[in-house]
Parts: sequence; C-alpha cells; structure tokens
Amino acid sequence: MTNHDDDIDRSNETDGRDERHKARMVRKKAVVDAKIAAAQDERGVIVITTGNGKGKSSSGFGMVVRALGHGMQAGVVQFIKGAFPSGEEMFLRRFPEQCRFHVMGEGYTWETQDRARDVARAEAAWAVARELLRDPSIGLVLLDELNIALKLHYLDVDAVIADLRARPPMQHVVITGRGAPAALIEAADTVTEMTPVKHAFQQGIKAQRGIEM
Repeated sequence: MTNHDDDIDRSNETDGRDERHKARMVRKKAVVDAKIAAAQDERGVIVITTGNGKGKSSSGFGMVVRALGHGMQAGVVQFIKGAFPSGEEMFLRRFPEQCRFHVMGEGYTWETQDRARDVARAEAAWAVARELLRDPSIGLVLLDELNIALKLHYLDVDAVIADLRARPPMQHVVITGRGAPAALIEAADTVTEMTPVKHAFQQGIKAQRGIEM
C-alpha cells in the first residue's frame, strides 16, 4: 500500500469518526433539549453540599458570588466557624449593600470544647438565619456549616426545616457541612456529596491562603 493509500484510509477513518460524533451529539442535544423544555417550574431551591471531601463551603460561596453577579441580594450565616476571618468573608464584606455577612460561630468544636456555649451560639445564629429567611428581598441565603450544627443536635432539624419551608417562594438556600441529616436531605432540591480522593494536608502541607482559607 502506498503512502497515498494510507492517507486516504486515515482520511476516511477521520471522516467516519467525525460523522459518528456528530450523530451522537445530535441525539444528545435532542435529549437535553427535551429535559430543558420539561423543566418549567421556577421557584427557590434548597441546595446542600455535604460529605467528607473538600469544597463544600467553597461551592456555597461560589453561588453567593454568582448571585451577586446577577444583581441579587444575599445573606450569609456561618455556624461553627469564626475563629479567624476567611478570604470569602474579607471579600464579601466589600459589598455590604448586597451581602449581609454574619459570623456566628467561635471556632471548630474541638477548639471550643464547650457544648453549652456552642449550642447557645448555634441558636443565636439560627435566629439571624430566620430573619434572612423571612426577607423576600434576599435572593440567596448561605447557611455555612449548618449541617454540623444539626449533626451535633445543637438545633432541632424539624424546626429548621419548618423555617426553610416558610421562606419566600423565590428565595434560594445553600446549606453546607458534612453529616447532613436525612430529613434535611429529603427536604432539599439538590444534594451533592463531596468525596475525598487526595488532600494536601495528608502530605504534611499546611492550610494555604486562597485554598483552605
């Protein structure tokens, strides 16, 4: 077989592959378009990011920034965290007219070592969260690390769900933290579980600015 014949075979193979790819994409587009056409409801949703992997709060803050980009008002309540300011807090506090930021925790539970005080702080944080959840001008509320407060029974999950369901119909809520209780997962619209594969900390690398804080 000549080099010319080889070139023709490769060209035919490429043409065939491209045609098969286009046919698959045409079928896929039809399926996707049908799903988009069927999804006509428009209302506020509850989004949960949970699991032991990194990125839960980062995902939540990403949605806050996305909401601000669309001109929406947002509110943030941080449970548990609060011992030191995060990059997200320092950034979002630059936009007080759009984002209400409340740091209500006093640090991780293994640092505070005082359950009664942690419970009191969680209850105070939920009182602030309830105010945000009753305000129709706020388009998105981030409840950072709420799952942990519920997992440790600092708050009553049924009361939390009741407040979530009573919020304005177009308000979105994002809830983060490992250990999301089953009842909250059932009440949510979108749930993502972060699964750890590798983490720099396991290799002796301390928390880095812009990555963990």
